[in-house]
Amino acid sequence: MRILVIEDDQKIAAAIKRGLEMKGFAVDAVHDSDTGYSYAVDDDYDAVILDRMLPGSMEGAELAQKVREQNVSVPILMLTARGTIGDKVEGLNSGADDYLVKPFSFDELTARIKALLRRPKQHTGSVLNLEGLKLDTNNYEVSRDGQPIHLSQREFALLEYFMHHQGQVITKDMIISHVWNEDSDILPNTVEVYVGYLRNKIDRPFNDRPSLLQTVRGFGYKLAAA
Repeated sequence: MRILVIEDDQKIAAAIKRGLEMKGFAVDAVHDSDTGYSYAVDDDYDAVILDRMLPGSMEGAELAQKVREQNVSVPILMLTARGTIGDKVEGLNSGADDYLVKPFSFDELTARIKALLRRPKQHTGSVLNLEGLKLDTNNYEVSRDGQPIHLSQREFALLEYFMHHQGQVITKDMIISHVWNEDSDILPNTVEVYVGYLRNKIDRPFNDRPSLLQTVRGFGYKLAAA
């Protein structure tokens, strides 16, 4: 696995690089935002460790946002001394997948990187993607091939659950337990109705594109490219 470290403190960057290499990772380290951006966008990294305060034309949150605007799905861990709740919210909303405050435990850093590497490749911060279908979990926006799709709150929750489990067979019971409240009295037929609503909005208007929401007879449903 190849890791990119974008950190202006060269001693910290060298320590992270040395420690991760001892864990078996290949690591590149750069020290300003512009170089970091060009590396993150143009090279094939499995994860990025990103400082917030960087020399160059942008700070870390802006860098993360620009990387996401290029549809680059590399997991981003922000590693910074800025640790207020507002800082964390801003960093995560900019496109980071995780946020770790300095000073930090190297064991925790390694564990967080490994956790990010286990996530689906389609997960890109706040935006989930599949075959032109995009769901923005921050702005509650959905589109396919650039065309906005208007969903109800429940439809959005259902699609988000599918998008987080792309390619997996999802049973009706799983949908009920994850999309509805525990005290809701939901029948399997209700799931069928909402799956139908969703299919009418994300698949049927795009009949020249592959159908994404598939029925797996006897088991449940699967969201996947055909």
